[in-house]
Amino acid sequence: MSEIIAGIRVPDSAIARAATQLVRDTEDDLLYNHSRRVFLWGALSGERRGLKYDPELLYLGAMFHDMGLTDKYSSPDLRFEVDGANASRDFMKSYGVSERDIEDVWTAIALHTTPGIPEHMRPTIALLTAGVEMDVLGIAYHDFTHEQRDHVCSHHPRETNFKENIIDHFANGIIKKPLTTFGNVKADVLALKDMHYVRQNFCAIILGSAWPN
Repeated sequence: MSEIIAGIRVPDSAIARAATQLVRDTEDDLLYNHSRRVFLWGALSGERRGLKYDPELLYLGAMFHDMGLTDKYSSPDLRFEVDGANASRDFMKSYGVSERDIEDVWTAIALHTTPGIPEHMRPTIALLTAGVEMDVLGIAYHDFTHEQRDHVCSHHPRETNFKENIIDHFANGIIKKPLTTFGNVKADVLALKDMHYVRQNFCAIILGSAWPN
């Protein structure tokens, strides 16, 4: 029987169970529990906003959204978000998921650290980012009831020093490919954690381009 956490039924289809097991075998406890919470915050946001969303697609997006931070799924030169999105695409293709649904999950993962855009897109995309923003940044924290927050975190705890540790996980996943942080929020992570990191400058790139004027 599927779990019900804070009133949200966790998907229990064959593909959802397989995704859960794959992520459980690949990620550590911090990232696994974070991913499950992201689904729950996203689903609760969808219920509160009255959005019609597909729980299974949202679940797959949540479970794969940080897989690009792991050694197994990290590429040498792509943004970690794209690595996770690519992993979800390969996984979903193996289960015969439709191209439209794969595209939604891929886009949701690829854009989950790009504020200001996902919220205007289809529910899977908007709600994945909402879930991430709640769990990492505390955005809309007070829109969730005390009981909802407690119930979610009793099933998937935020470990001691989660704030510092999630930043460390981000840093460890991207420190070997700093160029992938240009123009996105992960530049702030390397600025904090890597004393050798030099932030790229958009205007400097424009001014230093090969164009004569």
